[in-house]
Amino acid sequence: MLRLPKGLKIKRHAVLVMTKKKKDLFWTLGTAGVLILLSAAAVTMGRYSVSMEELAAVFFPSFFKSVNPAPAVYDVIFNIRMPRVILAVLAGAGLAVSGGAFQAIFSNPLATPDTLGVATGASFGAVLGILLGLPSSAVQLFALLSGLAAVAIVYFVSKVRGSSSIIMIILAGMVVSALFSALVSMVKFTADPQDVLPAVTFWLMGSLSSATKKTLAIGSPLIIAGTFTIYLLRWKLNAMTLSEDEALSLGIPVKVIRMAVITSAAMITASVVSMCGLIGWVGLLIPHMARMIFGNDNRYVIPASVGFGGIFMLVIDTVARCAMPSEIPASILTSVIGAPFFIALLRRTGGIKA
Repeated sequence: MLRLPKGLKIKRHAVLVMTKKKKDLFWTLGTAGVLILLSAAAVTMGRYSVSMEELAAVFFPSFFKSVNPAPAVYDVIFNIRMPRVILAVLAGAGLAVSGGAFQAIFSNPLATPDTLGVATGASFGAVLGILLGLPSSAVQLFALLSGLAAVAIVYFVSKVRGSSSIIMIILAGMVVSALFSALVSMVKFTADPQDVLPAVTFWLMGSLSSATKKTLAIGSPLIIAGTFTIYLLRWKLNAMTLSEDEALSLGIPVKVIRMAVITSAAMITASVVSMCGLIGWVGLLIPHMARMIFGNDNRYVIPASVGFGGIFMLVIDTVARCAMPSEIPASILTSVIGAPFFIALLRRTGGIKA
């Protein structure tokens, strides 16, 4: 067998490392560029037309002195379109990261942000707030607290003799999810069919129409904090896919990492649901899409999920508010667009890249 000289092996390894870095840089810059361009396009699209020249004059007035946007343009951009675009990017990125983290923690490719019942818990808080006639900010707060309470109940139920196993956490999540789903159905059953029930039904379908600076101020810090925490722990998520004994032998504090990731993902999911309602498919589709491109290494899957999730949700929301005279619920579009896209990815790649 022909063996390469030691110096040649080192040079070959260096070339492979440089090629990998260039590929990562290409994907990072490309994803950021696409996200910026789509965000700018989304701000200009809608019933009130805003041209690219007006948008550029709003943000760079010294370079576009000949363009004088109307006062209504400033109001549409900063009070209506920009909050919605920011929420779409944050929601998509957060749900994708949560799904990827749960899939790594539970070693289950079908895990989603609602695996532990956080989404259904937040839904119950929101529909209860709507039933009580509370203002939108109070409904959002109810949903957020209810979602966090759901994951706290999961922790409590899953503890047996002072410790929680993966199986117990998943089973507790299924039970809590079923419980809150039944409570949501009970609220819908008792709601006024002329007034409250349509509002509850539309909210459960998912929409970003309630995006304002106030809602972003309440919910976005939790999404950003949770996403950043999972991003910092992405190096250890690879070890978490091993058995608990193997991870402990590598010096990984399994229980601490597991609790940190689950808590961060729960914060993200509860915050997104409190602002947008139930939005499916993002947490399942996007992490798999990232794995089909970058492999199973969570060091790359998590950052890729942030970019791909933001782009996907931004496109979905733009289509939802521009495709028809009345807005289409986001969860309908994520299913209609996400399912065929996921099937096409599976058939093209043959599954997850090893």
